Amino acid sequence: MPPLRSWIELVPYAESEGRLRELYDRVRGPSGAIDTIMRVHGLRPHTMEGHLALYKSVLHHARNALPRWLLETAGVYVSLLNGCAYCVEHHTAGLRRLLRDDARTDAIRAALGRGAPEAVFEGRELAVLRYAEALTRDPAGLTPASLDAMRAAGMDDGEILEVNQVVAYFAYANRTVLGLGVTTEGDELGQSPSATDRPDDWSHR
Repeated sequence: MPPLRSWIELVPYAESEGRLRELYDRVRGPSGAIDTIMRVHGLRPHTMEGHLALYKSVLHHARNALPRWLLETAGVYVSLLNGCAYCVEHHTAGLRRLLRDDARTDAIRAALGRGAPEAVFEGRELAVLRYAEALTRDPAGLTPASLDAMRAAGMDDGEILEVNQVVAYFAYANRTVLGLGVTTEGDELGQSPSATDRPDDWSHR
């Protein structure tokens, strides 16, 4: 019996056609693998299209001002807080590719796993992660003052919006995965599109 990759039907690449085949071709990694978080949309390709657009714009868009490694780190932290092992594994691998420093990546992952971002971050980066934690744990409890630490660290409102959107995206992605039993079986961890301003550019560089 093949390993379980999700709780709902996945459309194999060989059986895909039309718009779904186009989307599958867009997101295939260097080895031809398609992450299960995307394949799980196969029965409703229009939802995959929306997911791809959101993911690309939030994490891998050329007009984002914050460094991609910091956005990935916020995503890993949100996923840890939500108990989403799938996204933790994928985005820790992505962080590792971006940082090109295994020791640093391991230290970050360990600190976030303990809920202690202050062990490895300060200033702007720590403010980002504190906000990510607050928005994940108690979104209704935030107030205008919840942005003060990021502003005090020199962040402008556009950068704050970037962080907000990363946290919101991972809330969506985590629940997609957890609600449909998506696993990393067969996935190629850490692959991500290049940071361009074209939503259909899924090239890996």
